[in-house]
Amino acid sequence: MSVRYFSAPGRVEIGGNHTDHQHGRVLAAAIDLEATASVEANGSNAARLFGEGVCADEIDLNGLDVREDEKGTSAALVRGVAAWFVRNGHTVGGFDAEVSSNIPIGEGLSSSAAFEVLIGNIFKGLFGASVTPVDIAKAGQYAENVYFGKPCGLMDQTASSFGGLNIIDFRNPEEPIVTPVNAVLNDFDVCVTATGASHADLTDDYAACAEEMRSVAECFGKGFLAQMHADEFFSSIGRLRHLGDRAILRAIHFFGENERVSAQADMLERGKTQEFLELVIESGRSSLAYLQNVFSPADHRQQGLTLALALSERVLAGKGAWRVHGGGFAGSILAFVPRDMRAEYDFTMSSVFGENCCRFLKIREEGGGENAFSR
Repeated sequence: MSVRYFSAPGRVEIGGNHTDHQHGRVLAAAIDLEATASVEANGSNAARLFGEGVCADEIDLNGLDVREDEKGTSAALVRGVAAWFVRNGHTVGGFDAEVSSNIPIGEGLSSSAAFEVLIGNIFKGLFGASVTPVDIAKAGQYAENVYFGKPCGLMDQTASSFGGLNIIDFRNPEEPIVTPVNAVLNDFDVCVTATGASHADLTDDYAACAEEMRSVAECFGKGFLAQMHADEFFSSIGRLRHLGDRAILRAIHFFGENERVSAQADMLERGKTQEFLELVIESGRSSLAYLQNVFSPADHRQQGLTLALALSERVLAGKGAWRVHGGGFAGSILAFVPRDMRAEYDFTMSSVFGENCCRFLKIREEGGGENAFSR
């Protein structure tokens, strides 16, 4: 049997901070870091994974029930993706895969989503499943939610599965609308800076963002903020204060951020780079002031994200852009850094957050698939 090659990219979130869980829009891009695999079908019903930095796993695909002892492992993700395929009428089978990844874990670049999309494309490629990039993203989300045991939306898997730079509209989260954005940012690098803080014990902080936004929507008989008109919300703020002012502020962030995604894409396609950068900064300030997801209120002394944003503003003001990246509270920030300032920015951030804290990235046009690799 011949060896076949598959890959799937990580992703960055450029716009739409905490909008997806309210059925809003995000602006996301695949990046030139990836999970890869060289694969052979093995004629059995066992998936065998091995490789540097990968736990050697043999997953018996004859049994696709959730296994509590597998939760939090790569085996759970393989079993979960396989279960989604089978439950949706597709065939799966055994394979041997040498897997590797250069996507760092815990830096908000979606290493787990890339792995899920990789496995989905292996099943598609080896066993002829007629599935779309959205289907593969759904399989990954299902595996992560049900088998791995981590709640997540569909943004990460969708960005990895499609590749390129896209607006992803989750108004119908079962069938997200993916719209490619044509953009050229030749004079800038996308940089994600890891602040070194752990995401551990932040589940309650993440959940509170969604819960508080939903509490506002429920006052209007809606399930999610995207189902409302912004004017209706703003004219009614006075009667919402029993929810707590933070819930109102987070809803204000949602309505502004959801519209900002469309404006960012429009500026990029029209070649208005400076206006785009200003919208990125505006997004970050909204997250800081209204969404309030740059540090955990449970540990207010640790504010690595806020510090990284302040340093970025000092270096890049008038020349680049900066914002919190992903879920927030800890982790990383995103910046657009002029190419001729790359060394200066790297030195400034590394002197505070440690060597190699900055990752300078390029957008990868290819999504997950066979023979689709970063160039």
